[in-house]
Amino acid sequence: MRRTAAAAPPHSDRSGHSDRSGHSDRSHHSDRSGDGGGGGLRTEFPFRLPRGYVDEQGTVHRDGVMRLATARDELVPLRDDRVRENSAYLSVVLISRVVTRIGTVDDIHPGVVEDLFASDLAFLQDFYRRINAEGHTRAAVTCPSCQEEFAVDLAGGRLGES
Repeated sequence: MRRTAAAAPPHSDRSGHSDRSGHSDRSHHSDRSGDGGGGGLRTEFPFRLPRGYVDEQGTVHRDGVMRLATARDELVPLRDDRVRENSAYLSVVLISRVVTRIGTVDDIHPGVVEDLFASDLAFLQDFYRRINAEGHTRAAVTCPSCQEEFAVDLAGGRLGES
């Protein structure tokens, strides 16, 4: 993905420096359009977890945002010792890098992803693949009763919203 100077605010850090937890600086770009904006590249996608993340206080968080992955997001986890020891941990680190918020929790790190229910992690893995490889959040489904085929938006939302 090529970014232009207008894609990031002047204060964002493009150096890619990571803090000691392995997170790179996540600057929020102003090119989040795609829903009627100026025709720019859509870089953030809302989602709703099937079960939800339960924080330490017992609050359930379901609505979140995932941003498009960069090449760095896919390369940095490969240097993580946890991933080297267990390749299955790659998805935990990768998801923690691209999810920017779940409910009111905006410090998403591998520990948060580890505490997700398995069904929510599977949802986020599929969501990641859809927005980064296929470019959309729709899935083809078939009605079990009438066998009619149609598309649903995995990002969630309320009934009747488009």
